[in-house]
Amino acid sequence: MSDLHWVLLPLLADGLPHSENRLAQALQVKTHELFAIWQQVPPHIRGLLRRQGGVWHLVRPLAILSEHDVKTIAAQHGFQAALLTETTSTNTVLLNFAKQNFADAHAQVRVAYQQSEGRGRQGKAWEARSGECLMMSLSWLFNRPQADLSGLAAAVALAACRALRNNGVNAQIKWPNDLVLGQSKLGGILIETVRLQSNSIAVIGIGLNFVLPKQVDAATAIQTVLPKVQAVNVYHSLLSHLAEILPQFNQHGLAPFLDDYHRFHRDQNQAVRLLQQMQIIAQGKALGINENGMLRLHTASGEKTFANGDISLRTQINADNQHRLPEYYLLLDSGNSKLKWAWAQNGRILCKGAAAYHELYLLRQDWQKYGNAQTRIIGCAVSGESKQSAVEHALPQPIEWLSSEREVVGIRNHYRDIQEHGADRWFNVLGSRRTTANACVIVSCGTAVTVDALTDDNQYLGGSILPGFHLMTEALALHTAKLNRIIGKQYPFATTTANALASGIADAVCGAVLLMHQRLQDRVGAAKSVDVLITGGGGIKLYRALPAAFVLDNRTEVVDNLAIQGLLYWVENE
Repeated sequence: MSDLHWVLLPLLADGLPHSENRLAQALQVKTHELFAIWQQVPPHIRGLLRRQGGVWHLVRPLAILSEHDVKTIAAQHGFQAALLTETTSTNTVLLNFAKQNFADAHAQVRVAYQQSEGRGRQGKAWEARSGECLMMSLSWLFNRPQADLSGLAAAVALAACRALRNNGVNAQIKWPNDLVLGQSKLGGILIETVRLQSNSIAVIGIGLNFVLPKQVDAATAIQTVLPKVQAVNVYHSLLSHLAEILPQFNQHGLAPFLDDYHRFHRDQNQAVRLLQQMQIIAQGKALGINENGMLRLHTASGEKTFANGDISLRTQINADNQHRLPEYYLLLDSGNSKLKWAWAQNGRILCKGAAAYHELYLLRQDWQKYGNAQTRIIGCAVSGESKQSAVEHALPQPIEWLSSEREVVGIRNHYRDIQEHGADRWFNVLGSRRTTANACVIVSCGTAVTVDALTDDNQYLGGSILPGFHLMTEALALHTAKLNRIIGKQYPFATTTANALASGIADAVCGAVLLMHQRLQDRVGAAKSVDVLITGGGGIKLYRALPAAFVLDNRTEVVDNLAIQGLLYWVENE
């Protein structure tokens, strides 16, 4: 993006109304040039704009701060800051600065809009699109022994947790360095050091999901809890709490913060497993951390401590029913035309697959790579008994086929006859809660199209069923003599029969979605958001057919394998 874009985006990133004239003045361009400039921003931001009566606003705030705010707020808390529109990694930038200017590297802050080489713990990439993640690094001079800095990640996690809670996000800490909401990751911390004689500069990288990341499993974001929160407020709170904790840590170490840390530690006194290179190395009850930030674990052979290193922690016990969860799940969605599956572990989808029913050898090959005697297989099905039987014969262990229920994990099913309700529809509804907490219309575009409604207080109201794109096409071809032809393309005003067919089929499906959206909006009230989640093989086709104004005004997303997400949601909360 150009410099003009990085002037315009911070002005609009608060989500509040802004005069078109003032925006043009800030960019020093004519008002008629403004929209052309806007058309060059990335698509995931471009579609958020609303314009009416010379006023612009975004439908949701973004994690894009103005250079003035970055520097002014940092100065209030004793930091010197710089804003980097595009960089490799804020940690890399500050590490290089510290190596070249050790004496001046204390209390520096770098904030980035885009990182090409962002990274997290254990060398994992940290990827985020512009505006979706609050990304920053800060450096601090410590004159404590290097070994004493092992508890710094815990102190920083506590500062970040306090900052989030001050803004209304009830975050918790997952040892050693993650911020979470339940089982979903909210953010992470990466600490790297530069040492000179008896002093160390710690470079502290913090990444917080501000907008729910795309195509990231087991993640959440600040906006899922507080849709209108301002990134500048989170930034202010972060620096405030870090400016308070870091000097205390330099003087006293981690000891003064242990009680608070344990209060916000998600797995405190819970049974957990520790994994190294995906192998369990220990399990027991998490007793918290010691003054060096090491995890204290009560095992069958007594208490042991573990440094973070390349160890990962996994929750072992579901607090609701206190039973042990298997390490791996194979989740199955048996549809009319194909089988879809996913391998999951501890709330995270590891990999996915799909096959037609005459190609189930692909599932058997997957089992040979990933399956074991402890794998729990859970599925939902709308396919006939013969297809279910074929799936069962393809696997060496029994499948738990789940069906619709009256109430699960707080979601109430108002379908009159539960036995009639398709399991795919039910698990699509459950899966929606891994994407949004708002009221939502859930659309599945497969052989048939289902359009269902879920309120923001978890009342599943039911919905409608209509033929899918292919079924409508086949019906017209079979039952209308002169319409047995290749379907064309959708147009607002089609002028050929082929295109008129395509337009009519698309309009029928879009109309069902728009009607359901309006009904649900009337039900929950105009002040509340109603999202649209689309899944299934025809999902992209439907998304493109929806009116552009509707998509701009309402959060509308295509979600891959929503029923699989629903099975995972059931597993997480059963």
